Amino acid sequence: MAEKISRAASDPKGDQAAFEQLPPTDPATATTLLEALQAQNLESIESLTRNLGHALSKVGMLGVQAVDEVMADDARPLRADPYGLAPYAAEVTTRLVGNPEKMLAAHQDLWRGFSDLWTETVKISLGEEVDQEPKDKRFVDADWQTLPMFNLIQKTYLHTANWFTGLIDHVDGIDDMTRRKASFFHKQLADAFAPSNFLMTNPVALREALRTGGMSIVKGISNLEQDLKRGHGRLTPNQVDERPFKIGENIAISPGKIIHRGEIIEIIQYNPTTKTVFEIPILFFPPWINKFYILDLRQDNSMVKWLTEQGHSVFVVSWVNPGVEHTEKTFEDYARLGIFEALDAVIKATGQSKINTVGYCIGGTLLAATMAFMAKTGDDRINSATFFASQSDFEEAGDLKVFTDDAAIQYIKDEIEHAGGVLDATVMGETFNFLRANDLVWSFVVNNYLMGKDPKPFDLLFWNADQTRMPKALHLFYLDNFYRHNRLSKGEMSLMGHKLAMKDVTTPVYMQSSKEDHIAPWRSIFRGAKLFGGPVRMILAGSGHIAGVINHPAAQKYQHWLPSKSMTDLPATADQWQQSLEEFKGSWWPDWAIWLAERSGNQIPARVPGDGECAVLGDAPGTYVLVKSAS
Repeated sequence: MAEKISRAASDPKGDQAAFEQLPPTDPATATTLLEALQAQNLESIESLTRNLGHALSKVGMLGVQAVDEVMADDARPLRADPYGLAPYAAEVTTRLVGNPEKMLAAHQDLWRGFSDLWTETVKISLGEEVDQEPKDKRFVDADWQTLPMFNLIQKTYLHTANWFTGLIDHVDGIDDMTRRKASFFHKQLADAFAPSNFLMTNPVALREALRTGGMSIVKGISNLEQDLKRGHGRLTPNQVDERPFKIGENIAISPGKIIHRGEIIEIIQYNPTTKTVFEIPILFFPPWINKFYILDLRQDNSMVKWLTEQGHSVFVVSWVNPGVEHTEKTFEDYARLGIFEALDAVIKATGQSKINTVGYCIGGTLLAATMAFMAKTGDDRINSATFFASQSDFEEAGDLKVFTDDAAIQYIKDEIEHAGGVLDATVMGETFNFLRANDLVWSFVVNNYLMGKDPKPFDLLFWNADQTRMPKALHLFYLDNFYRHNRLSKGEMSLMGHKLAMKDVTTPVYMQSSKEDHIAPWRSIFRGAKLFGGPVRMILAGSGHIAGVINHPAAQKYQHWLPSKSMTDLPATADQWQQSLEEFKGSWWPDWAIWLAERSGNQIPARVPGDGECAVLGDAPGTYVLVKSAS
């Protein structure tokens, strides 16, 4: 058959009959690469050739245009390695090369793996049964397994990538930052060179090109062009179709009212859904690095809605999306104009002198530091504190520590200067995306550019793309005092003139952590939990930084681990704590609901926004959340 195709391609008029003998399969219906190849005819090959030629010429022009646009921005420093990763990788390589024994052992591991791989390939060719269950979702398509060449390509890549990223384990005598940054550098390289990221080594993309006569590549180049325009020459693949989502219409739609608007916060009071409510209200401090509505995405996964159904009066802080006028806002400003202003407003709205609080991620870090200040000054308005994926001790903080050495901080300072005093949202977005590059970068490169498909509408990715800017003073203080020097946990941090000590905080604490959280690892959260001077109940949820927190019980997803009923105090080490946990199916929310109910007082008639001393200023979700960060 291949011979017939070859003859027809070179002499289409003289061998038209050869194509007429090919199976009358429509290329568009092919489900495997082989079917797509077999279905080719003169018309489809001509279309493929024409479209590939058009795409190649177009991508060349786009490259030149992107470079010109980036170079034209004189105010922005151009860096090939903005976070300064390469020097760390070079140091690791030098140390490894300087240790011949370990270098030899590493190469023996590499070639031993190749030998095993080739043996397995021979077995497959002889028809022997071999476990080929794909363990990497980049290679789940059947063509990666059934086509020998692509099967060998992906297995060779996986073995080489694992060997390459594991090289750092052979290196002794390097500090934590060097190990972290070199590991990150190696992983980024390994992820970038995956065969799935290139047309000629991706059977799924090749199949799509054959099925569509090359139109998938043409559409992919069009998607690339749009993304380059959106990024002003910087490439950030579009992750989501945002068009179906309207904040306040089909996302963030739990009914409520704005009962306070300050310089940096709006406060939402949600309508009750029960006739009676607990007398002590609950007040959320979400991270200001994202919008608050991760707590209220859809009706079927909204934590806000679920809590109102449990009989709670729910208040949520919606942080301002900072502009250049906020450049000098400090961590202290966010404590005074955020935490304290919100406490005052909720007390006015409810008439209660005690409030149950929740801090999520960086919002929890601010809450914990502010509570330490309140303990110093005798302020006892906080009745209990719950922390979602939130760190107070940063000694074992997650992957973000990669971006906190001198080179990275200088890059961030330069970007802030370029943006006029705030860190552009795209910088933070790119940082978080590359922490999970395969999921949040390369999967969209494949989908958008190689496959020529548009990203799908997905509420979580819509929220993830709705990033906020960071004020200069606040952000640099946070990076320096927490990630770089860990001053809060060491008792070296001051706030509004008072030296903070977390042991002074005796307020009851519920501490949530997630097993796969790469931003706030559970071991780091455990270290922070040990700092508090009062009772702490710490639990472990399945999944990661977002899905581990937002996991509605009705979804019946994941699992969680709870401490034994006999455990009244946290054990000495994180390992001892983990070993003591008992696993349960589904969401951890019901356990938290029990803990929260015990600290929420009696039932009283349901509160309606506006009944208290705070007048209604408008409908939820308010105005601050609507401010976009488009540069």
